[in-house]
Formats: sequence, structure tokens, C-alpha cells
Amino acid sequence: MEASVVLRSSNKLLLFPRYYSPRNFFRLFSSSSKSPRSLSSSFTPRNLHRPINPLTSCSLLRRRSGFLPLSATSSSSSSFHFNKHHFSSLSPHAIATQYSPDVSSVPDEVAAKYGFEKVSEEFIGECKSKAVLFKHKQTGAEVMSVSNDDENKVFGIVFRTPPNDSTGIPHILEHSVLCGSRKYPLKEPFVELLKGSLHTFLNAFTYPDRTCYPVASTNTKDFYNLVDVYLDAVFFPKCVEDYRTFQQEGWHFELNNPSEEISYKGVVFNEMKGVYSQPDNILGRTAQQALFPDNTYGVDSGGDPKVIPELTFEQFKDFHSKYYHPGNARIWFYGDDDPTERLRILSEYLDMFDASSAPKESKIERQTLFSEPVRIVEKYPADKPLDLETELILGFLDHLMLGTPASPLRKILLESGLGDAIVGGGVEDELLQPQFSIGLKGVSEEDIQKVEELVMSTLKKLAEEGFEADAVEASMNTIEFSLRENNTGSFPRGLSLMLRSISKWIYDMDPFEPLKYEKPLMALKARTAEEGSKAVFSPVIEKFILNNPHRVTIEMQPDPEKASRDEAAERESLEKVKARMTEEDLAELARATQELRLKQETPDPPEALRSVPSLSLLDIPKEPILVPIEVGDINGVKVLKHELFTNDVLYAEIVFNMRSLKQELLPLVPLFCQSLLEMGTEDLTFVQLNQLIGRKTGGISVYPFTSSVRGREDPCSHIIARGKAMAGRVEDLFNLVNCVLQEVQFTDQQRFKQFVSQSKARMENRLRGSGHGIAAARMDAKLNVAGWISEQMGGVSYLEFLQALEERVDQDWAGVSSSLEEIRTSLLSKNGCLINMTADGKNLTNSEKYVSKFLDLLPSSKSSVEAAAWNARLSPGNEAIVIPTQVNYVGKAANIYDTGYQLNGSAYVISKHISNTWLWDRVRVSGGAYGGFCDFDTHSGVFSFLSYRDPNLLKTLDVYDGTGAFLRELEMDHDTLSKAIIGTIGDVDSYQLPDAKGYSSLLRYLLGITEEERKKRREEILSTSLKDFKEFGEVIQAVKDKGVSVAVASPEDVDAANKDRSNYFNVKRAL
Repeated sequence: MEASVVLRSSNKLLLFPRYYSPRNFFRLFSSSSKSPRSLSSSFTPRNLHRPINPLTSCSLLRRRSGFLPLSATSSSSSSFHFNKHHFSSLSPHAIATQYSPDVSSVPDEVAAKYGFEKVSEEFIGECKSKAVLFKHKQTGAEVMSVSNDDENKVFGIVFRTPPNDSTGIPHILEHSVLCGSRKYPLKEPFVELLKGSLHTFLNAFTYPDRTCYPVASTNTKDFYNLVDVYLDAVFFPKCVEDYRTFQQEGWHFELNNPSEEISYKGVVFNEMKGVYSQPDNILGRTAQQALFPDNTYGVDSGGDPKVIPELTFEQFKDFHSKYYHPGNARIWFYGDDDPTERLRILSEYLDMFDASSAPKESKIERQTLFSEPVRIVEKYPADKPLDLETELILGFLDHLMLGTPASPLRKILLESGLGDAIVGGGVEDELLQPQFSIGLKGVSEEDIQKVEELVMSTLKKLAEEGFEADAVEASMNTIEFSLRENNTGSFPRGLSLMLRSISKWIYDMDPFEPLKYEKPLMALKARTAEEGSKAVFSPVIEKFILNNPHRVTIEMQPDPEKASRDEAAERESLEKVKARMTEEDLAELARATQELRLKQETPDPPEALRSVPSLSLLDIPKEPILVPIEVGDINGVKVLKHELFTNDVLYAEIVFNMRSLKQELLPLVPLFCQSLLEMGTEDLTFVQLNQLIGRKTGGISVYPFTSSVRGREDPCSHIIARGKAMAGRVEDLFNLVNCVLQEVQFTDQQRFKQFVSQSKARMENRLRGSGHGIAAARMDAKLNVAGWISEQMGGVSYLEFLQALEERVDQDWAGVSSSLEEIRTSLLSKNGCLINMTADGKNLTNSEKYVSKFLDLLPSSKSSVEAAAWNARLSPGNEAIVIPTQVNYVGKAANIYDTGYQLNGSAYVISKHISNTWLWDRVRVSGGAYGGFCDFDTHSGVFSFLSYRDPNLLKTLDVYDGTGAFLRELEMDHDTLSKAIIGTIGDVDSYQLPDAKGYSSLLRYLLGITEEERKKRREEILSTSLKDFKEFGEVIQAVKDKGVSVAVASPEDVDAANKDRSNYFNVKRAL
């Protein structure tokens, strides 16, 4: 199978993906400062455009421990390239939810007035919220109303949507319902909300058995606007009457001219071709269907590209009619808004419906458990729902076995040498029946059985011998810290709670129970202390894993020709379709293609646009959000302090200047960072060090930070060590950071070789799944030094370095070890060091003595840090990175500062508008790509265009080249301009929790961004005019005339492009 192209050999592994489809996630996170927290990495949105994956969360503990990027294992191999949007990622962001005792309740008679009855009411201490479950008497719709003082209000409506085939109906419908509705009859109200809303979250996603539509905002008026648009969209969408929306979002035949070949187009169709190009996704689909052959999980709710064209418009309409009914919905409100107003808004919609049979018809049937294994790999559904205590135990067990590099199952598998990297999600319980999965990829055929035996024998040994006491304590502290910190980053806390609650509520279980962890946690700790951890965990391993016969093995073998065969099969199918058509049929298809394209490219009329509710500029604060900062000095080292309420947690960053590092050592920096956290000291093994960090702190991470600085040729380049701890553990935190930085020894050759193999596997996977990030990094590397550095530590150049390093580790380990030590010597110095801390005033003051001690232990400052000569860039030619794929990622960029352009805040408004209009319409809607967007790095001056899962190549480049003309010819009324400005302010003022505010302030300090400049840019944003758009059209012409193009694409598409435009791309084969 194609998967093994990346894996290079037969693979023995099992993975169960919770398929999700965040709508247009890359635009949400590339064109704003609302940076996503990917739960599995710390790459920036510019580098990866990764979605927030709420579905990565599993059990109560897995969900919360998913937000642990400051663990000793996170970020260590991630290169970080800063851009203007990135003021809030790379960390979990924590604050306690407050509860005000005067939060109003809804009297029973008021609830009855709006057609609701109160089912139950509880105070949830864990999230300091009053939660009330209502039921709409007429329809049976259930509503969870959660009230507290959190200003980041969340609404979500979730429908059970079990498919019975792989045509992708739930997924296509999720896209389509947001394409216009009864009250908002324009092409895409969703896009208008992107343009002119202060949303902190705006998305939708599809699970295997449900579809979620969540929104969030801190502005109450804006929040209710979003709620109304979403309610109208799901209950009264235009798509069920508009065949062309079904064609656009789902699939259609495309024929521009009767003499040409017919092709398939459709946003979801092309999205899923991208999904099915990624090895882990192919594997996951195979595993899911093998594990659940008899219920709805045996098909793909996202859609199989081979099956999607079987879906008819009638089936599409029937699915909406059947399942998008209030009686089949779970509705969630959260935050500080009026709970009575919530019911009033809902009643306006729900009262239009009567009761329905949908709740019975959508019920998810259980998979009957196997009597014996199909084949052996660790994937285990339980036979009945788990109680919260068992879930909690499984969550701890999952962390104990797999949660850190020191976890025994993870450590043994990686050290076995049987594979390159671990796959599998561990414990996953978001669907009806929970599973456990684990495996390796990069396994040779003769070792498949060995992996199975190693997994089972390790689990058996853990059941027999139990876990080390320090490991149990570390896991307990790590998970409890995470639960109490309640740190969901830029992901709204209320949405995290909603997804947690829905995981039980959707199956008619108690929606309150998943929100409560305090009693079962205390009971588990007491039981562990009394009976010992072995008595707690060993029976669970035996019952749910070792003695469970319901398990499957998925073995995937290399098939380099699979992609070509799939394309050939698709062409053959389309040729047969064309052969059956008469000349009249072909002419009609060509006419229909043009008609669809005309609809897609015709702007909505002004009256339709005005139907979408929006704020006015009068609702927008004139001043930027200020973060308190005090610049001081401890032992000659500059210290930044941010006094903010953090619920007794101290967040700290220690910053070291990287400018003295030799250029040839730069690619080694990510592995240096990983080694600091995953190798041992003279006195501690890496397992003991990892456990110590888990026991004493909330986590430590080390990573590189690189950015251009506006007006300066030399980049800003640092190594940042981050950590967090409760106030009483601050001394431990700084002692452990010192231990990590200064005492770790680079002597373990075999572990380092594992790091190289893991990093190589990650990079190979990234090439397929995040090709736009690879293209963006490659373009930056051709245009500025900071981009070149970042690409050396996280792009194709880094992959090539890793491939060579594998051999060098065997042949010259002494040299590699010496280079790692040289990096440390170059970095660690008081000179150029900077400390950043965020906490309340008392804890900041108390921490100073520990900072002083930490700084005293650093090597003596040199008189000056001599900057190394970093003056490298990649060759400037157009480039195609060729990989086996069914979709492309297309980029083009240029430095517009080179044209003499001086930064103005209007550029933020304009670039967002380009993404939300021109690129959305031409690249996504009519082009069929999953998305297209632009990004302006205001530090370097690089303006870049990128597409994601794109069926086109040269056509997309032509769209980019037409942007200047689009701006010069643009006409825009006052309302449209106001929306563009408001949406941009929403990005600039993105919701941040206290540690994110402190970290953003640090980045601004490093990059020389003053408060005066922030005020100036805000004034420029608010005063943006149509004239600014037209003038920027001349500036952006530089991308067309002088830009460099990079595509990550299939060999067939690159060959065709080079024939069409003689040798346009220099070809580079990456896999």
C-alpha cells in the first residue's frame, strides 16, 4: 500500500483515527493570531497549519493530558519560525475559571415559558460552574446550560449522524449547511463571519458518528450573532434545495470543453484524496473497519474518494431531513452570558419542530465482540460503558505506559530497534466502545511477529510486576496538575468541556459525569496509597488488554505503484463515463460546469450580505490589549515580569542567544533540544530525570526560536527553555531546568540514533500531510536568512540532514557527541540570557531568589557574544518537491519590502480580505482545493500564497498572479470594509489566557515591538480605506513579477506543468 512508501518497509501497527473535518482550519489559523494548539506538536501555524484536534482527546485524563506541551517531551524536536500571527502558541495557557455566586438561574416558570423543563442541575466544582440540563418539551432536544464568569462564551450543537456507507454524507453535509440558509441567503455566511466577527472559535467537524458545530466569542453581541447564524444553518440550510452546493462541496463531473477529459471536482472529494494519500490515515481507516465491521464505524464518515461519487443528491437531502432535527441534537451553552437569553434564542428555532423518530434511528449499535483475535495487535473495545473511576484508571495507565519517553511500553518498543516510530492512540474512548491501540511503523517483514510478541510480553510483565513508585507519582502529579490547571490554550475552555461531555451525552449517558474528576481522582489516589499501584492497574491491564479477544492486526506492505494505479483507475472510470455520453450530453455537462463556476465566482448581492449580523466599528476598542510588564535585573541578567492571576502557577521562560552558533551546527539544534530532555545525567538515568520532572513540575520544554526582525538583516535566534510549576515548587523547577541544561550527558549513542529515526519518520509524514508548511518553509529559505535557518531545522533540508546523520551516528559518534557539547557551550551564558516570568505579584517576588541561584550556576558571561556568520539562502529558482500524493500544495512568495513598501496596519486587513474572498472563491470554491490563503510576515516582508490539498498546480499559480488586478479593480461598500476591519481586530485581539499573554509580551520584547508601535498599527487598521487596497495591489505585483514558486506535488502533475511551461520547476524528489 502507499502507506509503506513513507515507512519504507512492511509495517506492523494499528491506529484508530477519530476522523474529523475542521472546516477550513488552515485559514482560521494562518490568517489570524488565533494560533492553534496542536495537541501533538508545538509547530507554529505558519509551519504546519495544523488544526486543533479536539478529537485527539480520549478519556477524561487523555483529554486533559493532551494539553501538556510543556511536558518533558514536547517541542524538543520542533523548529519554531516566528511570524506576525504567532503571539499565542507554543504553550498551554492557564487560568482558573471563576464562578460568581450571583450567576442568575432560570426559574422553572421562565424555562416553561420558552418550552423547556429542567431535568437536573449541579454545581461542577472542577470547572467552577453551575450546569443545568434542560429538555425541550415539544421536540425532546436536550440543552446543557453551563454558567460561570468565563468571558469566552461557547455554543455548540451536535447531531448524531451515523452513516451506513463511505460516501461521506456527514462530512459533505457539514460543509454544505454553512453555505447559506433561510435567514442568511448568501453563498457562504461562514465566510462572512470569518471576515467580520470577533470569534475566538468558528468551525465544524465530523466524527465517525456525530457532527459538531461550535462557535465562541468574548463579545456577547457577536456571540449571539454567531449562534443565530449557526442555528439557522443547521436547521434551514439552502443546500438541501441547491444541487450546485452539493456539487461544489461534495463532488461533480467537470468538463470545460467537450473535447477535453472529464474530471472529478469537489471540496470534500479533494480533501479526502489528500487524507487517503497519507499512510497513517490509510492505516487508520483499515484498522477502524477491521475492528468495527458490523456497525457504523465500519464505514468512513469522511468519505472514501472511490465511493464519494456514488452519493446522490436525494440521499444527501434525506440524510439532513432524517438526522438534523432538534430531537436528535445535543445543545451546549457555556460562559458568562444570561442563561435565560439562551433558552429564548433556542425556543425561536425549536418551537418550529415537532417530535421525531430521529433519536431512535440514529442510535449507535454496539459491535459484537470477537470470540477470538482476527490477528494480534493492541486494539480493544470494552463490552459496556466504563464508569468514571475505570476511565480514570485507564487514563493513568495510558500515561504510565505511553505518556512520556520514559514510559515502559513506549521505551521498550522504541529501544527494540524493530521500527522507526510508534503509532497508535493508546486509550481512546470518545466513541461508543473504547479502544486501546499501539504499534510501530518502519518494521521489516521478518520482524512483524517480534513486534506483536514484544507488545504482549511487555504488557504481561507490567501486569505481573507493576510500575515503579516514582513513575506512578510522576503520572499522578502530571495529570492532576493538568486537570487543575485546566489549560486549553487558545482552544476555548468551554468547548473542551463540551466535547468531553458530548462523548457520553451523545450515547444517552449522563452529560455531567465526564465534567467531574475530583471524587474519582481522590478515591484513586487513596486506593493506590492503600492497596499499592499494582493492585489498581494490573487487573485493568489483564481485563481490558491481555485477556480481551477482540483485537485486530493491520499489516501494511510497501506498494510504490499504488498512487499511480489509483489515478489510472479514476481516469479509466471517467473515460467510461464520457464514452457513454452523447455529444448533447457532453455539451450539457460543459454548460453545467460553466454555470457552476459562474455561481461560485459571482459575488453575493448587497442585500444578502447585509442579512448577516455584524458588529459596528463603534463596538471595537480603540486601544490594544495591554499586558503588564516590568523590566528588571537579577545578577546582571534582564528579567521580564508579568503580574497576572495564574491560579498559583508560575510560568517561566529562560532565553539564550543562538547567534554565536556555527552555521553548520544549526540542523543539529532540534536534536540537541530533544537530547537535553531525553538523555540522563551522571547521577540520573533519563527515566529518573523524566520522572523527577513529572513529580515536581507541570513540565519543561526546550526549543529553538527564529524570526526575521523588521529593518534588520540579522535574524533573531534563540533557544528557549520553558517550564511551569505550582508556587511551592518553583525552586524545584529552576533546579531541574539547570539540571537539564547543564548536567545532561550526550553519551547514549543508541538513544540518539532513535531520536534521528523518529525525527526522520515525522518529517516524512509531514511531507505528505502538511506539504503547504514544507512549501512555505522552502520559500522563506530562498528569501531570507531566518527562513533558511528555520528550514534547516524543519524542512526538506532537515530531512536530508537526518538521512545523512543516520550513517554519521554509526561512523562518527564521537564527532556527533562533540558537536552537541559544542552547541551547549556556545549557548549557555549569562551574557545574552533573558528570564521571563508570569504569575501574581507575590509569587513573582518569591521566585526571584530561585532565579538568582539559577543564574549563579550559569557559566560566567563572556565579554561579548560574537555572532557567527549566517549568510545563507537556498537558490532562488522555482522548485517542485515531488512525493507520491493525489493532491498538491502550491506556494508562491516574494519580499515586498524589497519594492520599498513601508509597513502599514492596513496590510493586515488586506491580506485577510484576500484570503477570505479572492483565494477562497478561486482556489477553494471553484478550484476544488480544500483551501487557499495568504500570509504576510511583517518581520521579514515575505508575502506568500499557499494552497492545501489542491487538485491544481499551474491554475492555482495563475490565481495568485491575478491578486494584484483583483485589488486594483476592487469596489467595496462601507459595510464590507467595516467587516474586514472588525475581523482583523478580532485576530489582533485574540483571546489569551495569562501565560499566553506573558509569552506574547516576551516575543514582542525580543522582536523590538513597542507599545507605541502596537497603538500605531491598530490606528492604521481602524482607518483602512479602499484606497489602501488599491495601492497594495501595486505592491503585491512583486509576487507575480519576482516571486518564487514552490509546490509539493505528484510527479504526474509536475511533469505536466513542466511541459505546459517549459521547465518551470526544478524537480526535487523527497521520498
